[in-house]
Order: sequence, then C-alpha cells, then structure tokens
Amino acid sequence: MDQRELLRKVLEAFDAVGIEYILVGSVASAVYGEPRLTLDIDVVAALTVGKLPRFLASFPPPDFYVSAEAAADAIRNEKQFNIIHPSSGLKIDIIVRKPDEFDQNRFARKRSLPVFPDRSADFASPEDVIIKKMEYYREGGSEKHLRDIRGILCVSGEGLDVSYVERWAARKGLTEIWRAILSKP
Repeated sequence: MDQRELLRKVLEAFDAVGIEYILVGSVASAVYGEPRLTLDIDVVAALTVGKLPRFLASFPPPDFYVSAEAAADAIRNEKQFNIIHPSSGLKIDIIVRKPDEFDQNRFARKRSLPVFPDRSADFASPEDVIIKKMEYYREGGSEKHLRDIRGILCVSGEGLDVSYVERWAARKGLTEIWRAILSKP
C-alpha cells in the first residue's frame, strides 16, 4: 500500500460512517506549499465513541494495527490516536476535533480540493495550517514546520488571509514566531 491508497482508504472510511474531517499537517502543507516526504497522514476528525466501531472496521488486522482502547481514550480526552499499516510503515494520525473556537473556525473554513481524478477531500485552510505549524514549532522546535510555512507563503502567499493568521497568532501567543517567519526571505 502506498500513501495515496492509504489516503483513499481513510477518506472512504470517513464517508462510510459520516464523519466530518479535515486533512492537516504535511499533506495539507504540501497542497498549499512545497511537497516533502512524509510517512503519515494527519487528519482532524469529528469522531465519536458511538461511530468508532464502524470506523475502525475499515482497518482490520493484520493489515492494520489500531488500538480500539487508545482510540476511545483519545476521543474522550480530545487527543489523537494512530492507525498503522505495518507492511508499509505508513500511519494515519487521527486528531480528535476539539469543541473550541479554533477548531470550529478550522472546520468552517475547510476547503474541498481534488485529491484523485474521481474525488475531492476536505483540507484545513492554508492559514489554519500555518497557525498549527507555528504551534508545533513552538512545542518542539522542529525546523520542518518553518520550512512548511515558508513553502505555503511562497506558493500560496498572495491568496492568504494574513489578517486572520495575525489575529490567531496574537491569540495563541505566536506573534513573535510569525514575525520571525515573515522577516526571513
């Protein structure tokens, strides 16, 4: 299985169960910016404990590894869990949607973009990808997040709602990081 096949599988699983989602992380930053190699697919999903068994049925062992307990715990605690495809080393990070204002905005601003000739998928907006990448950079210091942001600015820069990014950067304490990003060519 390659990453495109895994992406199709997870999108079909969301559709089959009626789960709202947005693609985020490196998959989203590659759509809006410059592609980079990654072995995971990051998705924020409005997954509930009631829909979990039907969703997980799309990822049966031994082809996939997922802990139903860890998934249920992630839903209850608004965290994340993984679905792993052992033979390829690929994984899906399912981040549980939070009921906060930021996630409400992210889902309201989602964009449906073509991912296959026969289907589209919902992506976080480029502005929301930038905001989360700044948060991840602040938490872990990984330069890959800054490279992803610069790639989005380079490719999608003129169409970005910069005032939206600035408002959320201020609210989340990211203004210094945002200014540093903008100051570098």
